[in-house]
Amino acid sequence: MTIDEITDAELAGQPAAYWTGLAYETLIAFTRAQQAELGFTQPQFWLLRNLSKNDISPDGHGMTVPELQEAMATYIRPEDDLHAEAQVLLDRGWLSRESEGRLWITDAGEQARVDLKTHAPAIRARIHEGIDDADYVTALKVLRRMIENTGRSLP
Repeated sequence: MTIDEITDAELAGQPAAYWTGLAYETLIAFTRAQQAELGFTQPQFWLLRNLSKNDISPDGHGMTVPELQEAMATYIRPEDDLHAEAQVLLDRGWLSRESEGRLWITDAGEQARVDLKTHAPAIRARIHEGIDDADYVTALKVLRRMIENTGRSLP
């Protein structure tokens, strides 16, 4: 059954948690498949972003893998192996490791981060195809309200 075959009344009775969970898993799988076709993984991109002083890193200082895992705790997935992902980036010369185990982004890694980031708009465009911004904003406002209704504060 397609979404067009379900009445609004039937949709109104559907559990939001089912649909948000399905959306999350589907969107993550799609994004990761697109990135894999381009030769990188989402965790590799996150590592570069978290180590870049021009992106997420607050100070541009190196971090250990456990520190990176903690920094990414809200979005890393259980199957993500940051040790293995970091090793790939070390092998590519995008990261370096000092004797204490701190990882640092290299100049080549910074350029790779910038290059990889250019693919995000095309991935987003595929996901948002046929959805106007007003509908997207409404959907997010509804989700935010549901979250607030359960007692969680939003950032």
